[in-house]
Amino acid sequence: HGCDFILINPNSFSGLCLILLYFNTNSMLGCMIFKQKDCGIFSAWIHGDPRKVVYPTDSHGQFCGQKNSPNANKAILFYFNMLKCANPAVLINLQCPTTQLCVSKCPDRFATLLDAWNTQNWGYYEQFCKPGFKIALEVIRDEDCPSMIVPSRPFLQRCFPDFITRNGTLTVANQTIFKDGENNKRSVTDLKDAATGLSSLLNAKEVGMKIFEDYANSWYWILIGLVITMAASLLFILLLRYTAGALLWLIIVGVITAVAYGIWHCYWEYSTLSRAPCANMTFSDIRLHTDFSVYLHLSQTWLIFMILLSVIEAIIVVILIFLRRRLCIAVALLKEGSKAISYIMSTLFYPIITFLLLAICITYWAITAVFLASSGNAVYKVTPADDKCMYANLTCNPKTFNQTNITKVCPGSQCLFAFYGGESIYHRYIIVLHLCNLFVFLWLVNFTIALGQCTLAGAFASYYWALKKPNDIPACPLYSSFSRAIRYHTGSLAFGSLILSMVQMVRIVLEYLDHKLKGSQNIFARYLLCCLKCCFWCLEHFIRFINRNAYIMIAIYGKDFCTSSKDAFFLLMRNVIRVAVLDKVTDFLLFLGKLLISGSVGVLAFLFFTHKIPSFQVEVPSLNYYWVPLVTVIFGSYMIAQGFFNVYAMCVDTLFLCFCEDLERNDGSSSRPYYMSPGLHKILRKGHESAKSCAAS
Repeated sequence: HGCDFILINPNSFSGLCLILLYFNTNSMLGCMIFKQKDCGIFSAWIHGDPRKVVYPTDSHGQFCGQKNSPNANKAILFYFNMLKCANPAVLINLQCPTTQLCVSKCPDRFATLLDAWNTQNWGYYEQFCKPGFKIALEVIRDEDCPSMIVPSRPFLQRCFPDFITRNGTLTVANQTIFKDGENNKRSVTDLKDAATGLSSLLNAKEVGMKIFEDYANSWYWILIGLVITMAASLLFILLLRYTAGALLWLIIVGVITAVAYGIWHCYWEYSTLSRAPCANMTFSDIRLHTDFSVYLHLSQTWLIFMILLSVIEAIIVVILIFLRRRLCIAVALLKEGSKAISYIMSTLFYPIITFLLLAICITYWAITAVFLASSGNAVYKVTPADDKCMYANLTCNPKTFNQTNITKVCPGSQCLFAFYGGESIYHRYIIVLHLCNLFVFLWLVNFTIALGQCTLAGAFASYYWALKKPNDIPACPLYSSFSRAIRYHTGSLAFGSLILSMVQMVRIVLEYLDHKLKGSQNIFARYLLCCLKCCFWCLEHFIRFINRNAYIMIAIYGKDFCTSSKDAFFLLMRNVIRVAVLDKVTDFLLFLGKLLISGSVGVLAFLFFTHKIPSFQVEVPSLNYYWVPLVTVIFGSYMIAQGFFNVYAMCVDTLFLCFCEDLERNDGSSSRPYYMSPGLHKILRKGHESAKSCAAS
């Protein structure tokens, strides 16, 4: 049980964060070597500025709405000439080739600079001009003032034209025609073409606001549904100890019945809608609709649901037919797992610790990604008045721009802020640093999961190897197992997580390449990529399986990762029939339990939010989309059930490996007694012999 994690900080390495893993004869050493000033991640934390992501930036690189700045009371970005902007992506990325100014509010009327000079509207128009400008003939050429303003509204802290569709006609402030800066009549569709896709963005914002409103109105009912799921999961695990056989058969019958009812309901809906007047309507007729309840009025939707449920029902029935003789063996193992959990109840609450650690990992990754994305310097580009300037889009310095020859060669050109970036080596490798940050995130997540598995395995192993249960079970087994994992096995857990993270990183790269090659005509390249994705998917699941059993062996014997992996692999190979029979059967039964709990809570939530429970119709909140709390409840219920049942699955896997070890180390005599219960020994031995006879025949 030697310490296997060392942290050192030498000064002889530079340029990269190096992570070295190496072996010695007794344990694995995970050594992290870094130098703060040379590491890209630390450089991002030093030079990054999250304000670049939160606040919009004007043409001079100043933040809009930032406290203690000239634009403290001006939180909205205004574009001088919206017609120069090609699409919303250009606007959001702050690369529109026009002057951008921070304002306190967006304009609410149509006006041109020429008209404003000759009317009393100059006081209103002046607030959208550059501070301290002088009225001259070059004011439009130099973009000291916008040539025109249009009624706008803030969106993403930027002023966009206030498009409204009335009777199928696109308007802005009830007008379809307006004057541009040269007093020429222009159509509102010109603004729409300059901001292609803006309507979809505004629609997305509207949907987002409605979803947020639904969460605000139904959050306590969602919370009640999740609490019900937690209570049902706890009750289910406790009942497994006393009524394992009856409860598991109840799960099987319940799932089959529920899916059969779903098939019947889908068929009824399909038949009803097929006879409706709008029966000929298809998905292409309604296109993409933000209110997903519209799709429930299509017969094709219910036909798809019916086919999917029928396939699921057939798969479940076929699996149960082939595994009918193995269910009693799985029931015995699950019952023994229920006893272990009932003696170590603290294990049921360990998923909360895992959730908190995962939240920390996600927060670290997100913050680092934001700092990396915002660690560039302000880059300014030459923006000419026309497209004939030879200096267009060249990098410039706004402080010395007026002293250069560019203003003479290209009259009216400006040096405007374009984006945050740079030309240094650090900025060239920002993408590489993002990949490193993603890899570290995967590593930390896998390490957190590995720590939880090793901790739970140690706690349940202490139950199994107690000769007289529960008297010989040590005090606080979960805390003791967690302490051992942190103190002695950190390097082994880190190494196993590293291997898995490397495979996951390769899979992410392959997915990226697949996305890039979707339009490729090279059939061989796509075939090769598909084969690689399949191989690495299998490799990832194989490594997960080996790691899981290796962590169990680490918790039992305290050996290093490689030795534990080898011992676990050969132990499973020596009991391959038991593994095939028990492991998958128990996983299947636990999966049915997750489906039953999350599905039951989902059905209850559906009946509640659709006003189909007479006793609670008054309490149902007013919703825009009832599927918002419904999907949240179903997903949250499944994740809660997953957390509880993962503890159960880890318990079963640990007891199974301990059982195999017990059979090989002991013979049931007084000098070498079995640690398993007599009932478990009898049924597992019987199942093993019957499985061997079936394999031989």
